Amino acid sequence: MSFEPASLQQSWPLPAKPRPVVTFGAGSIVGDAHYPAYNKGGFPIAGLFDPDEAKARKLADEWGVTVYASIAEGAAVENAIFDLATPPSRHAEILKVLPEGSFALIQKPMGSDLGQASEILRICRERNITAAVNFQLRFAPMMLALKDAMAQGWLGEVVDFDAWLALDTPWSLWPFLNGLPRVEIAMHSIHYIDLIRQILGNPLGVHAKTLGHPNHEVAQTRTSAILDYGNRVRCSLSINHDHKFGRKFQACEFRVSGTEGAAYVKLGVNLDYPRGEPDELMIYPKGGSGWVSVPLKGAWFPDAFVGRMANLQRFASGEDKELVSSVEDGWYTMALVEAAYQSSATPATPLAQKPEA
Repeated sequence: MSFEPASLQQSWPLPAKPRPVVTFGAGSIVGDAHYPAYNKGGFPIAGLFDPDEAKARKLADEWGVTVYASIAEGAAVENAIFDLATPPSRHAEILKVLPEGSFALIQKPMGSDLGQASEILRICRERNITAAVNFQLRFAPMMLALKDAMAQGWLGEVVDFDAWLALDTPWSLWPFLNGLPRVEIAMHSIHYIDLIRQILGNPLGVHAKTLGHPNHEVAQTRTSAILDYGNRVRCSLSINHDHKFGRKFQACEFRVSGTEGAAYVKLGVNLDYPRGEPDELMIYPKGGSGWVSVPLKGAWFPDAFVGRMANLQRFASGEDKELVSSVEDGWYTMALVEAAYQSSATPATPLAQKPEA
């Protein structure tokens, strides 16, 4: 059997009868990713609510949708999928107002910390709310294709996973991050941690250090982490959002190596965000003699958001049997994030003292 890169899965099937979407929150991610994706996927947008009425009205006018006067008014829309594009500390408040038995998509992270994630999980269980967390990197065309190649055995057993980022990230686009005690892992690298969990499963633990930078006041923008998968798999992340020295040596990439093949992934959107660059996926397949470029048919933004919503809608209609990144699964990603912050706050193994002469 020969490796056929164009045949790899890159998209999620769409629902036969999409439900209307009600969005809570009118931040940049909604206009940059959510609504372009929903428009592309054919998901009708019913309307939105944001406590900043002027911001809500501006976004609603751009997309020709309704502005709701309150959370309760938005939650009253029948047969809707509720899209919580809200800061993590607001998720629980909105979930408490949604109808029992409803379906929701919760923006990552699943709360500000593991305690809030547990509260969100409790609310969803008590109110019978079927909720997924918006870990949409799992649905990016390059990642769907990578996982399909892995499932077909083209890499063999995955034994190495490296995430390497050297970026100039415009944190000013998200003013709600100012003053938050947890930023880099909780708001950014959580995507990579979640994807690694999907590919490799839950690790035994994590060694991590996350810190800020003297040139600004964002809590953390640099992280080094090792996920412990025992003695067979090596997994590391090197993340630097303060590499402000031109594009030449900037990077946002994964290197995934197996016992019989390997893959290289470029996550283009983070390079010159939000304009970004094209994503890339290259695979050195089992039995091959060189790297093969996979022709991608979309990008992380907005196509992953199409797939994320499609899976939730299809699960609501019974077309999909599995809800990817449910709150039950997302809780474990939050537990790994919590462990990383605990590791960062724990003193490292000290050097031995030189014996006296």
